[in-house]
Amino acid sequence: MTRTTRRRFLISGGSAFAGSALSSGALDVGAITGGKLTGAAIAGAALSGAPAFAADAPEWTTAAPESRGLDERAVADALDAGAALPSLRALLCARDGVLVAERYYGGADGNGVRPINSATKSVCSMLVGLALRDGTLKSLDETVAQLLPEAIADAPDSPAASITLRQILSGRTGLAHDPMRYRELITARPLVRHALTRPAEPVDPPGWSYNDAMVALVAPILARAQGADLATLAARQLFAPLGIERFDWERDRDGHPLAPGGLALRPRDLLKLATLMADGGRWNGTPVLPEAWVADSLAPKGPATWRAAPMADIGYGYLWFTGRLHGQRVAWAWGYGAQYALLAPDLKLVVVTSATAPPPAALPAQNAAVMALVGRLVQAAA
Repeated sequence: MTRTTRRRFLISGGSAFAGSALSSGALDVGAITGGKLTGAAIAGAALSGAPAFAADAPEWTTAAPESRGLDERAVADALDAGAALPSLRALLCARDGVLVAERYYGGADGNGVRPINSATKSVCSMLVGLALRDGTLKSLDETVAQLLPEAIADAPDSPAASITLRQILSGRTGLAHDPMRYRELITARPLVRHALTRPAEPVDPPGWSYNDAMVALVAPILARAQGADLATLAARQLFAPLGIERFDWERDRDGHPLAPGGLALRPRDLLKLATLMADGGRWNGTPVLPEAWVADSLAPKGPATWRAAPMADIGYGYLWFTGRLHGQRVAWAWGYGAQYALLAPDLKLVVVTSATAPPPAALPAQNAAVMALVGRLVQAAA
């Protein structure tokens, strides 16, 4: 039987715990953060039917929606409507860096991490921006052959050899990959060779393609450039500055964190990442990501073929979807089952959702139903 592993990291006082007890595979987050991160309380969150916002956590200021210019009744109605979606587990909204709405459903609460599925890709995009800032990646126009020479030497006829990192991030590799073969991809061993040796299946029609196999290469590209794996890089460079203390990251059979999916976060912490992007890479006024990278990542490189009504003009930046929602310019991370982290920069608004994963046949309806709730919150702020 093939399987992947999932490790849980609780960052507290310079330690990392895998699962509920210290294990031999635990990550030494104290070493990752240079001892700069201290423990902080994780606040509880409201259950379904509770008020729109939970008790304050140290990392979030909370306020009533109307104090931040949102229509109080429209927000309350959207939160109540979430209870009618059996799959929905969390709906959160922040404006100007202040948490204004938070509701959990189906027995979920705000303490545990929840899978964000392919929204993991957007987190990897942030890490690429940091590698470019650090100079460990020279350019998005370097090819896979240049970025992974040892792997290409083992697969010299790979159709990916001449593909650039820019093409991977923008979904314009020209190669097709069936998203329903995701489990086959991440259980392959070694995963990198499996991704490199996929048959060249041209995209029809030409243009954007959602290719998990190509995005999987971002993990070894960053590891080779930065000298650390995705989980280590994220903990040190991205999560620590935002006070994100707890996460899971699924790994392939060789122990490497996955780039196409596999990250799990508390909804409040996913909201932090969306807020970081909405504020040009700043968290509480402190730069974390390069502002130019944030702007470039959220700028559409062309249309995308996926749909989630009532979203219009759907495009794709660098592992971020783009579009217009009720007339507002938006971008969002999109994980299977309507795991959304959406930002409306002109409104200084961010919305995060979490839901259970449906069977493929039910996916389009679930995507649309959850996006409609997100749209109601956008309308409440417009």
